[in-house]
This record gives sequence, C-alpha cells and structure tokens, in this order.
Amino acid sequence: MGWANDSVPQEFILLGFSDRPWLELPLFVVFLVSYILTIFGNLAIILVSRLDSKLHTPMYFFLTNLSLLDLCYTTSTVPQMLINICSTKKVISYGGCVAQLFIFLALGSTECLLLAVMSFDRFVAICRPLHYSVIMHQRLCLQLAAASWISGFSNSVLQSTLTLQMPLCGHKEVDHFFCEVPALLKLSCADTTANEAELFFISVLFLLIPLTLILISYAFIAQAVLRIRSAEGRRKAFGTCGSHLIVVSLFYGTAIYMYLQPPSPASKDRGKMVSLFYGIITPMLNPLIYTLRNKDVKGAFKRLITRIFLIKK
Repeated sequence: MGWANDSVPQEFILLGFSDRPWLELPLFVVFLVSYILTIFGNLAIILVSRLDSKLHTPMYFFLTNLSLLDLCYTTSTVPQMLINICSTKKVISYGGCVAQLFIFLALGSTECLLLAVMSFDRFVAICRPLHYSVIMHQRLCLQLAAASWISGFSNSVLQSTLTLQMPLCGHKEVDHFFCEVPALLKLSCADTTANEAELFFISVLFLLIPLTLILISYAFIAQAVLRIRSAEGRRKAFGTCGSHLIVVSLFYGTAIYMYLQPPSPASKDRGKMVSLFYGIITPMLNPLIYTLRNKDVKGAFKRLITRIFLIKK
C-alpha cells in the first residue's frame, strides 16, 4: 500500500528530547564538539593516508574508506540536528527526511561490511604474513571496498523504498533526532509486521553475520599472536588489532541494541540515545582510536607536519 497524495506530509517534526528542554543545551554542545572532532579527525586520517607513501597499504586504504564514510555519515544528520535544537519548530522537509533516511542507512550498512573486510585484512596480515602481498593485492582491495559500498547502498534502496511506501495518514511527528527506519515505521497507520520482519532479517545479514566473521577472524588472530616469540611483535599485533576491536565493539554493540531488540515503549529514550552513540560518537572516536593506538599513523602525522614547516620556511 503506497502513500496517498494527501497522506504525504510536506515536513516532519523531529521531536528528539523536546519534552526535556533542559537537555537541549548540553546536547547541542556535545553534538557540535563531536561533529567538529569528527570532521577534523577523519579528514586528517584521509590526508595522511594519501600523502604518506608508507601508508599506501591495504590496511590504510580501508581505513581511508572508513574515514570518508564516517564524514558523510555524520554530515547527513548532525547539521540538521544542531539547527533543530536551536529552533522552536524542529522540522525537516519531506525531501530532507528521505535523503537523510537513504544516506544514513546506506552508509551505516556499508560500515557494517567494511569493518568485516578490515578484520579479514588483519587476519591475512597476521596469520598469512608471507602471502599477504599476494592475497591482498590492489585489485582485491578495490573489489572488497566496492562490494561493501554497493551492498550498503543496495540495501538502503530496498529499505528506504519499503519504508516510504507505508501510509502515514497525516502523522508527521518523528520521535527521534533524525529520520531512521524504526522511527518512521512507528508513524504508519498500517500493519508494519512485514516491514519489521524484513528489517530484522536484513539486520541479521548486515550486523550479526559480519560480527560473527569478525569474531572468528580474531579467534585465529589471537592464536597466531600468542605464537609470536617476540614480545615487541606481540605488542604491535595486539595494538593494531585492538584498535579495530574497539571500533567493532562500539559500532556493532549499539547498532544491535537498536535494530535487533524487540520494540518496547519503556526503552524508546534509551534507543534514541543509543542511536546517537553509533551515529555520532563512534565516527568521532574512530580516528582517535586509530591515531592514538597506532605508531605508524603518529609517525606519518609527524612527517607531514615537518614537511609543512619545511615548505613554509
């Protein structure tokens, strides 16, 4: 059943925490600071990975993809959220809501797959070090990255289409900070059981299966690392993989909580806060985690800064 012309609102009202105005100023500060750090952190990762030849490896190719993804991911929602917090109307146009829904879902799905690809890269690097350059050749890296992006956007086309086909019957108040599938399904005046079942199935494909593959990869990685005789070698391997595991835990843990738990009115506020975590906080933490725990990236930053100062002189 599609939307009738009179059931399509010209705009949506994003409620967020408008019933708790005392939260708006702290949230505005958190969103603004997180967004600024996300922009500068991920741009720095992209620039240093591209400009430093020592980082022209599969690991940093995938990390560059992750940083680009996180930049677009947060930009699709945070600016509108900042505007709404400062406004009394807290509205988003219908077209803006559709664009936000599509982009946020596409990039979120892509990140699910990209993190699994990055774990495969670490598995090959540590468990098959002598064959790493043969296995992780440039063509395969491009194919894996392209498959992640194409699959993510294909899933978004499917999910967005199914969600936007549901009749709203005049409802336009979205009990969320941004246009996300679970929040929009709650506006429908039709039976959403089929949509919820399909969303659950897709969530299993994009969340549980990649997470399972990641955990299996790291089980083999842990065995291989423990066999390394050099304490320095073990530290370096655990440091690199530890960064990825922190990102995985933050992203998948909060996304699974949001998409794979049964809907409950008592947990709606927790759900909104969790979505902020994987939609805003995790993209901000990604560059910090990879930078602070990675000697190669820190060394590349120092070389880049030194080069900039030499050019100025």
